[in-house]
Amino acid sequence: MVNRWMLSVLLLALAGCRPAANDSYLSKPHRCRIYTTSYPLFYIAQRLAEDRADVLFPAPSNEDPAFWRPSRDIVRQYQQADLILVNGAAFEKWVDTTSLPMKTLVDTAAPFKDQWLMFAEVITHSHGPHGAHSHGNIDFNTWLDPMLALRQAEAVETALQELSVRPEAELRQRAQQLRRDFEALDRQLREISQGLAGRPLLASHPVYGYLARQYHWDLHSVHWEPDEPVTAAQWSAFDALRAQHRANLMLWEDEPLPEVRAELEKRGVRPLVFLTCGNRPSAGDYLQAMNRNLDVLRAAVK
Repeated sequence: MVNRWMLSVLLLALAGCRPAANDSYLSKPHRCRIYTTSYPLFYIAQRLAEDRADVLFPAPSNEDPAFWRPSRDIVRQYQQADLILVNGAAFEKWVDTTSLPMKTLVDTAAPFKDQWLMFAEVITHSHGPHGAHSHGNIDFNTWLDPMLALRQAEAVETALQELSVRPEAELRQRAQQLRRDFEALDRQLREISQGLAGRPLLASHPVYGYLARQYHWDLHSVHWEPDEPVTAAQWSAFDALRAQHRANLMLWEDEPLPEVRAELEKRGVRPLVFLTCGNRPSAGDYLQAMNRNLDVLRAAVK
């Protein structure tokens, strides 16, 4: 009797998140803990798992997750998670120098590595509490292209299926709804982009490359930050760029300083806030923020 009891305890410990075939999904030994490194992955995992797992995204809301470095305590939390979802494409700088268990880590951008965009040059600039930093030579903003975000969602779905987070039929149904939402974003972007055909665009930062490639935008980017003033040298380079690229719309990751907006408008350039959603939006969720982005772009194109 004692040996049988000890065997039962051992089997439960080994089972982890995975219930036996005849167990209900509400009687697991413990709730799965899923840690993410970007807000879009947090949103996707939460949409798919909902109340059947604890989905966490510990990056502070006032920092760029691409350059955030978690504390030792938070790193331990990642290490002890049942599943770690990373964006990949060189997004999480700290992951490359941290020991994380490979058996629980899923690189969601790895399946389309051949589609990653590379920058022609690596530019280092200073911004935020961490001082000078480089974006590297890979554009990591994969999720801005809804079709690539869908590929990442498929990788998350597969990982959740392997964890048996919820019944397969339920998971498939949720994944299908998520697919429909991403496809709706894609349709809207294609419609809006018809009005941008042959029309040059500007961007305050080189973060919209996947959108430009997917929807054939004629886009040129500078390296400005929304909360920093623009120097005289930067304005001079900007004017030289516009002499060749006569754009009157400029995408921004956030609202630029009032004086920067005023100078742009003097030059006939209209700033448009198009959130990248790498971190939590100030209102709503990823899908709502992306739809607001499209409303802003649609109105400007009209």
